Amino acid sequence: MTYDAIIIGGGHNGLCTAAYLAKAGRKVLVLERRHLVGGAAVSEEIYPGFTYTVCSYVVSLLRPWIIRDLNLAKHGLHVLPLEAAFTPLPDGRSLCRWPDPHKTREEIAQFSVKDADRYPEFGKAMGQLARFAKLIIDKPAPDPATWSPRELMDLLGLSRKFRDLGDDMASLQFKLATMSSADFLDEWFESDVLKAPMSVSGIIGTMLGVRSPGTAYVLLHHYMGEIDGASRAWGFAKGGNGAVSNALAGAAVEHGAEIRVNAGVERVLLKGGKAVGVVLSGSGDEIRAKTVISTCEPRLTFLGMVGEENLPDPFVAQMKRYKLRGSSGKVNFALDRFPEFSARPGDGPHVRGDVAICPSIDYLETAYDEAKYGDFSQRPFLNLVIPSLLDPGMAPPGKHVMSAFVQYAPYHIKEGPSHWPERREAFGDAVTDTIAEYVPGFKEMILHRQVLTPWDLEQEFGLTEGNIFHGELSADQLLFNRPTAGWARYRTPVKNLWLAGSGAHPGGGVMAAPGALAAMQMLKERAV
Repeated sequence: MTYDAIIIGGGHNGLCTAAYLAKAGRKVLVLERRHLVGGAAVSEEIYPGFTYTVCSYVVSLLRPWIIRDLNLAKHGLHVLPLEAAFTPLPDGRSLCRWPDPHKTREEIAQFSVKDADRYPEFGKAMGQLARFAKLIIDKPAPDPATWSPRELMDLLGLSRKFRDLGDDMASLQFKLATMSSADFLDEWFESDVLKAPMSVSGIIGTMLGVRSPGTAYVLLHHYMGEIDGASRAWGFAKGGNGAVSNALAGAAVEHGAEIRVNAGVERVLLKGGKAVGVVLSGSGDEIRAKTVISTCEPRLTFLGMVGEENLPDPFVAQMKRYKLRGSSGKVNFALDRFPEFSARPGDGPHVRGDVAICPSIDYLETAYDEAKYGDFSQRPFLNLVIPSLLDPGMAPPGKHVMSAFVQYAPYHIKEGPSHWPERREAFGDAVTDTIAEYVPGFKEMILHRQVLTPWDLEQEFGLTEGNIFHGELSADQLLFNRPTAGWARYRTPVKNLWLAGSGAHPGGGVMAAPGALAAMQMLKERAV
């Protein structure tokens, strides 16, 4: 049997691509290496009775138009809003930012009245820039070298919209593109207690510190979030992030797509320089298709599944320079009772959002310093969520699950990446010890702990070097440079082979835009 398209990888982007192509009447096969679909957006019962949202854990960037196009609500997607952003401090104080601007002002004013006054102004400015950025992430990457009249008009339209922002916004955009997140925030605020949790969005998944130039741009991602029309909103998918993948899979199957699990791909099958199918791992079976679409990380796709001997030398050189540098890990906990924070006890609305363990800019820079020299941070930045408060079905009555995103955990530890298994528990202990400084008796609550190092993310989920975004979201790897100059429109140097994962524009995060935009581009060009 020959398919119109074979999609390598059943992560959320692959499933999204499959849904759009199948909806357009194409015969599509999705091949997923693991025993369930979702890639890094999965929910699993690792410990009896407790469901972990194993890797990715929040929803915000998932594009609203994709939710509507594929009717994901019909397929079980229900996003619960995260109610707050809570930052406990070691000295017993705390800061909580709320959807209610008046409550947030009162919280910030405890540390700086000046910052409380400026915070709404900052939000308004970032919101304006985020609205402009959405015009870019919801379309294929702009091509600055184009001579196409239609694309030239699109570029002209973008330039007009940017000009309409005004000189002040243009200056702000330039600063975002070039400054560090901490330095950028220094221009707005004076309180470290506020700046520290705001700055960390610039370092997520990146081997850089909050004072490293270029990290300010990622701050925009916090302002591009949208749930049910509410800007800057973040949420939790009922059932964990696996519910996002399951909804996309449901939409794909409804339109006729076929999905196979336990079906890893060893290599792309080539004939006459064209992709004509894939060869399965283990069995060596060949499956033919008119078009092959990879949603794997670019370096794995090209240097692993295609082979550098089948690619132009300049492209191979670019792929070898492609930056991954995984820098984060994940620890999931099953707890026998609710974890109360000493800075603000109780299970109130302040913990029904995300909890940031980052008391100061210096704390974050110290954590980065350890990573720079090849070790995980002994006191890392942690982003904690307690999903069972929002969705009680994720744990038995009276018990809870806690999700801990960890920065920094460098893939390239000084002993070498292959030594991560022997250091896994020490890494988990550093995370546990850090939480215990804020949650009295935390260690005694733990029934089970799942520790995922960057090495584990690579081995289990195919995230090369443990990079959660399929490549750093740095200025040289965004827009028309993602994954590399000349190949940002989902096509590749191999005819009939396309790229549709997070290593393609507009990049990483659970947004599904790379998958949807790649499918639309292929249909537009009648390539499938």
